[in-house]
Amino acid sequence: MRRGAALLALVGLAACAPVPPDRTGVAFRPDAGGLAVPETGRRVDFGRAPAGVVAPLTRELGPFDPLPLATCPDAITQRLRWGDLELTFTQERFVGWRQGAERAGQVCGG
Repeated sequence: MRRGAALLALVGLAACAPVPPDRTGVAFRPDAGGLAVPETGRRVDFGRAPAGVVAPLTRELGPFDPLPLATCPDAITQRLRWGDLELTFTQERFVGWRQGAERAGQVCGG
């Protein structure tokens, strides 16, 4: 019975745990040079290391979906999607984006 009471106490404590804060709502606006961050005046330009792009987008937009590379140029090693925003990367750099019919840089598929 003690074990059951301890489990119930832990469940009760978990229910009282603080909820993580909401995302800040930062927007990433694709443009000819990469991604603009209008609210801050900052940018995520083509050529940036993948970690410097993936981390802030994941923090602000949530987890990404990895996409297949079958229709990508040989240099592209990573293709990730957050909602309708798809980004492409070489081993060292952020090289392209696609959102709906719009695109810039090096992207996969037609």
